[in-house]
Amino acid sequence: MKLVRNIFAVIGVISVLALGYGSLRLNAAVADFDPEFSRLYRELAKRLLETGDPGIAIMWSIPVEDGLTPEDVIDSMKNIAISRNFLFVGESPFYKQIQAITGEDYRYVNFLSFCDARVGRMMLEYRNEYSGFMPCRIALVEDTEGKLTLYSMNLDLMIHGGKELPPDLKASALRVRDTLLAIMEGGAAGEF
Repeated sequence: MKLVRNIFAVIGVISVLALGYGSLRLNAAVADFDPEFSRLYRELAKRLLETGDPGIAIMWSIPVEDGLTPEDVIDSMKNIAISRNFLFVGESPFYKQIQAITGEDYRYVNFLSFCDARVGRMMLEYRNEYSGFMPCRIALVEDTEGKLTLYSMNLDLMIHGGKELPPDLKASALRVRDTLLAIMEGGAAGEF
């Protein structure tokens, strides 16, 4: 009996040491990460566990108020972008592409692109991989019941998801994130 108890004691000590070592290694690995890193990934994990879908977990979605047309939403978003010194740099009406290929009508799906070229330049000077986030895209999507919703990638993943950005870049990225959300929220409400 003593032997079994001693074996369990040794296993317990080894387990505690291994856990402590792993914890120290993890803390060292994330020491330079953004202070919001753990909160962000907890929220992401929570949404992923709730939905089982990584696409839902990493996207922002804002329902459009009833009665607004796609044109109302787009005009609103363009006006808000201009008022915040953001450029509207393009539009890709996906539903028209589907119609051209299939010859059949398709629900409204349109990708709109917005940009702050100065911040984009800062991002590219920091990491070429950040080009994948540019320009900021907002999808205006009609579901199968005719309800419009705005979708965009959660930019917090880029801002807080790893090593902390340099202070000037982080401040600019936060401003872009806030502007993109304001464009979406205002567009969904039909504000001008």
